[in-house]
Amino acid sequence: MAEPNILLTRIDNRLIHGQVATQWNSSVGANLILVANDDVATNKMRQSLMDMAAPSGVATRYFSIQKTIDVIHKASPRQHIFIVVESPEDVVRLVEGGVPIKKVNIGNMHMAEGKRQVATSVAVNDEDVAAFRKLQEEGVELEIRRVPSTPVEDVNKLFS
Repeated sequence: MAEPNILLTRIDNRLIHGQVATQWNSSVGANLILVANDDVATNKMRQSLMDMAAPSGVATRYFSIQKTIDVIHKASPRQHIFIVVESPEDVVRLVEGGVPIKKVNIGNMHMAEGKRQVATSVAVNDEDVAAFRKLQEEGVELEIRRVPSTPVEDVNKLFS
C-alpha cells in the first residue's frame, strides 16, 4: 500500500488561521489540510471558523488523533496533505501510531504558565522538550519557522 502523501506537519496552537494557513499552504502545495485535534474534531463552531480561514480550493478535515492514525493510510495519492496539530505531544502520538511524518514545522507555541520562550514564536515546557527529543530519536526532522518567508531558527534552541 502506498504511503499517504504528507507534505508537512505543522505545530500551531491556533491551528488554521488567516495568513499563516494561506502562506504555508501555497508554499507546500497541499490540497488537503488535516487538523488532527481531539477537541476540534467534535467542535463544529471551531471547524467553521477554521473553514473560513482556510485557503479557497483546499479541502479541510477535522479528525481526532486516533481517527487520523486509523484513516491516514487510506488517503489517496492525489491528496497532498498538510497536517496541523496543536502540540508536539500530539505529533508523538501520531508518529507512534504509525503516521509517516518525516518533517515537523514548529510554528506558534504560545507563552503560558510554566513555559519558557526559546524562539521568536515558540515557548516550551519540559514535556514539550521531551516530545521534541522523542521525535528526533524517531528520525523526524524539526524546523522552527513561523511563516515560509522568515528564516529557519536554530532547532537547538528547543533543548537549551
